[in-house]
Amino acid sequence: MKTTKKLQKKKSSGNQINEKMSFAEVIQNYPETAEVFFKHGMSCFGCPAAMMETLGEGIKAHGHDIKKVIEELNKIAKPRKK
Repeated sequence: MKTTKKLQKKKSSGNQINEKMSFAEVIQNYPETAEVFFKHGMSCFGCPAAMMETLGEGIKAHGHDIKKVIEELNKIAKPRKK
């Protein structure tokens, strides 16, 4: 039973976005995160690299702290229904 409770807690941690996801994947699944990208000067919606580049790569290339931006994205992202 303890294992099940731990797994349930982990699932509901709110960290649905991670640095290995592509910009396109995040934008498609969590359109409400657009304001975070714009705030940091990342208008990735029309960029061809958005299809292949990971968040970690793009955030770093734009000179931002990966962990902080991903935390912001997760705060604003609405959980997906499964």
